[in-house]
Amino acid sequence: MTKLSVNINKIATLRNSRGSDVPNLVQFAKDVQRYGGQGITIHPRPDERHIRYKDAFDLKPEVYTEYNIEGNPIESFIDLVLKVKPTQVTLVPDSVDAITSNAGWDTIKHKDFLVDVIKEFQKNDIRTSIFVDPVLDQIEGAKETGTDRIELYTEAFAHQYSLGNKEAIIPYIACAELSNSLGMGINAGHDLSLENIKFFKNEIPHLLEVSIGHALVAESLYLGIENVINMYLHRLK
Repeated sequence: MTKLSVNINKIATLRNSRGSDVPNLVQFAKDVQRYGGQGITIHPRPDERHIRYKDAFDLKPEVYTEYNIEGNPIESFIDLVLKVKPTQVTLVPDSVDAITSNAGWDTIKHKDFLVDVIKEFQKNDIRTSIFVDPVLDQIEGAKETGTDRIELYTEAFAHQYSLGNKEAIIPYIACAELSNSLGMGINAGHDLSLENIKFFKNEIPHLLEVSIGHALVAESLYLGIENVINMYLHRLK
């Protein structure tokens, strides 16, 4: 079964909007796991506009499933991850002012940088994953970095699927097959939703984990968080 990791950034955004501790981020993470979620993902950014660096430490003792910290490996992020020691770190090439992630790594251009960062995390027993576009030479480049996994950036698929273009899955299938043949695990995330997750999961071979936040939280406003998590789990079987 493909694991569901719930990105809780939007819960932090809601909390921060009132300057209080409601909703409580740690309690929400505990509830997600109690409802069947198989991982917690956070994506702290330098301006801490949603997840704060302190949140990463507060969550560590409460996340008994997989703990995934995403972000651009600037110095402060690297230091945070090495101190918290999550299950997995996902490296994302965000610009400082990015509203959300909008591109994968150029694994060829940034190979040397990624090699050094990945070695440091692996030396500390932290599984590594890098955010990549569904392009075959970028998958080959990812292999050269030494990463344990890739995370396929799925925004293009989600957009095309919403327009009825199911052929948008084709490059993702090819990249998943190549990644598996090269010995890298396969994660995926960005704009996956209840609408498209079953099709994506059924088509992508060897899919280990999906990270879903914005859509899952939005869907929960109407359907309830426990119900939505179980709907995802059912689709991911």
